Amino acid sequence: MTPFKSTAAAVVLMLGAALATPALAQKKYDTGATDTEIKIGQTNPSSGPASAFGAIGKAEAAYIRMINEQGGVNGRKINLIQYDDAYSPPKTVEQVRRLVESDEVLTTFQIIGTPPNAAVHKYLNSKGVPQLLAGSGASRFTDPKNFPWTISANPNYQSEAHIYAKYILESHPDAKIGILYQNDDLGKDYVKGLKDGLGAKAGTMIVKELSYELSDPTVDSQMVTLKASGADLFYNMSTPKFAAQSIRKAAELGWKPVHILEVNASAVGQVLVPAGVENAKDIISVAYGKDPLDPQWANDEGMKRYKAFMAKYAPGEDANSGFATYGYSTAALLVHILKQCGDELTRANIMKQATNIKGFVPDLGLPGMSITTSPDDWRINKQFQMMKFDGQRWVLSGPILTDDFKAD
Repeated sequence: MTPFKSTAAAVVLMLGAALATPALAQKKYDTGATDTEIKIGQTNPSSGPASAFGAIGKAEAAYIRMINEQGGVNGRKINLIQYDDAYSPPKTVEQVRRLVESDEVLTTFQIIGTPPNAAVHKYLNSKGVPQLLAGSGASRFTDPKNFPWTISANPNYQSEAHIYAKYILESHPDAKIGILYQNDDLGKDYVKGLKDGLGAKAGTMIVKELSYELSDPTVDSQMVTLKASGADLFYNMSTPKFAAQSIRKAAELGWKPVHILEVNASAVGQVLVPAGVENAKDIISVAYGKDPLDPQWANDEGMKRYKAFMAKYAPGEDANSGFATYGYSTAALLVHILKQCGDELTRANIMKQATNIKGFVPDLGLPGMSITTSPDDWRINKQFQMMKFDGQRWVLSGPILTDDFKAD
């Protein structure tokens, strides 16, 4: 072969290879993404009735700072834009519109709370903007057929409730149950899940159920009524402020039922300490992550990474808080999804990658737990372990539990 023919053949081969693998060189961007930046938006309740959740956003922002300091994701820095919505749905609508239409973010991330997420659910789906890792476990946020741009980070509230129902039937089959719940999708899902899980026994076991509004100053009157009902098991499905109030009020009333508390209100520093740790002793909940206060994780590599991160990037925050661990874990999952996106930073690909996670093991996931999603199963977290508060920290017990409830 002559030098000319050899060179020509090489050119043909290179052209053929390039045509056969265009994806290797091609970058695809939607609004909010460039060669150097990924713009992400979030609302967070830094003020208002659920301001305790503000610690989540602080941990997430700190994690993003760490990632950017390390070079970003696939060479791009994350620009996390956070606004306070005070856990007020009208403010959430205003701020999310600002993020989408003015800031032009690629995706939202971790909008915190069920009412705020519900307020922008239809809007974000109509705009084709991902409602990524929504900070709620309400069932409405796992409905890919009707809302294909929404995926929740939290365990499904009804799944969590099924675990509680199974525990009650096994350990307290004759219980008289009093229920306190937030009057929104969060509370209603927890009540529905309990009733479904109890089945035919729900009608006789539940003796009283009362709700509260986010605008209520206290739940004192509800607690008085629940005690008077004769309930000996308290199913407490309230958010941090009201959970602390109810724990403290139960102690003031001298009411000592078996007490089940939903996982979102289980933070020691932000709920149990304000309520009085002596009042919180023996409360039961579930976990799906490691507790920094648990000495069994002292030499755990994931916990070491978390504590080093908090010391360097969020030194002013409570590293023992469940809100901080949650923020760290959700931010790590966000980064994992963005890495999977590669150079195709489109809104559609973000949803594709979020629903194709394979065996991701979080630093703070309990042993035996991992995150796997698929186009047929969008649940991020679906495993639990029971735990009880001993007056200082949560103590895990029993095996890893997966919700296997099936309605009749």
